[in-house]
Amino acid sequence: MRRTFFRGANLIDGINRPKANTTVVVEGERITAVGTSSNTPKPTAQDVVYDLAGKSLMPGMVMCHYHVAYDNVMNLHDIDMKYPATYLALIAAKNAELLLRSGYTGAVGAGTMHNIDVTLKQAIDNKLILGPRFLSCGRDLVTTGDSVDCHPDFWKLNMDGLARICDGPDDFRKAVREEIKRGVEMIKLYPTGGHGLMWPADVMTMSQAEIDAAVEAAHERGKKIRGHIISKKGILAGLKANIDVIDHGDMMDAECIEGMVKQGTFVTPSLYFPWKMVEQKRKTGKAGFSGIDEMEKGLEHSYQIIPKAQQAGVKFVIGDDFGIGVMPHGEYACELEAYVKGPGISPLEVITWATKNGYELLGQDGGIIQAGKLADLLVVNGNPAKDITILQDRNNLDVVMKGGEFVTCQLTPN
Repeated sequence: MRRTFFRGANLIDGINRPKANTTVVVEGERITAVGTSSNTPKPTAQDVVYDLAGKSLMPGMVMCHYHVAYDNVMNLHDIDMKYPATYLALIAAKNAELLLRSGYTGAVGAGTMHNIDVTLKQAIDNKLILGPRFLSCGRDLVTTGDSVDCHPDFWKLNMDGLARICDGPDDFRKAVREEIKRGVEMIKLYPTGGHGLMWPADVMTMSQAEIDAAVEAAHERGKKIRGHIISKKGILAGLKANIDVIDHGDMMDAECIEGMVKQGTFVTPSLYFPWKMVEQKRKTGKAGFSGIDEMEKGLEHSYQIIPKAQQAGVKFVIGDDFGIGVMPHGEYACELEAYVKGPGISPLEVITWATKNGYELLGQDGGIIQAGKLADLLVVNGNPAKDITILQDRNNLDVVMKGGEFVTCQLTPN
């Protein structure tokens, strides 16, 4: 089998500090050797060798809060009423390829319409379309009258494409089983308001018994479950139920952090949207969002607590609500800058969130450049461990490789 050699790399392996002049060998879909030119295999005539001359080689990233079918959403009605399901599926296919070409070799769904995530994953796995490795999500599971239950009753829409309305533990348990039957791998709940939703953050829109039942039903069938959770009360309720992913977690504190670390809970802070809105206000003096003042206060808390959570060992991952009007698809890597410039997380730590931690949530054997791991790799023209913004320009991605196959390659072999 022909092998691919990357020589002279600035290796950013997903765990350690960068290491210069490294060789990485790929055979089939996996990495087979990592080291120096003297302690890795020698290429044969049939192998392909690329001299990176100090360019960075890093794992592919994972978008862990992804709404692949969102398209310039300006309000909740746009999500499921702007286009028919068939057109949304085509939008999702376009966005999936864009995400992959942006350096994200994996994605974890955070809620979709009409079971599009499941169909998209099947199409990617069957090589009908280009896209990342995908952990599919389904409809939002919500209670009557919560922030997602937004369509007036007289429309008689029943929310079927966007959400499943549930009330009581037994109904949530049944809804989880229905989603799993449809092929969903990641269940999405809304235990609280806040973070841009209609109900404020301190309102619990699910009971503890409902959260417990939903999580238990998902775990019984080997699936994962996540929740839009903002308040401390909501975070503790999610932890009590052993939820897998806490989306946002704006009001986490030391008690929450202790529980997250103990249980290995993943957290997607999704700070890019509020960071972008606050930065825009500071630069222009104009607010681009009605809740900007509340966002600014929430950011101040996040900037203080996220470094403490990082130091304690919370498993942060990246991802945000790309596809809403002010945050279009394609801006994905801009999110990474928000964590560096906001709470002051180092670029290398943010890369670990996006790679090692992301693949752990994805449930795939990648995100680290080691022998035996999946060859989901990026060659970057520059050093993102020093300047994270380099990843925002897709022209800086000389190579995007997924499973040992080139998606993009701007290099010339020796």
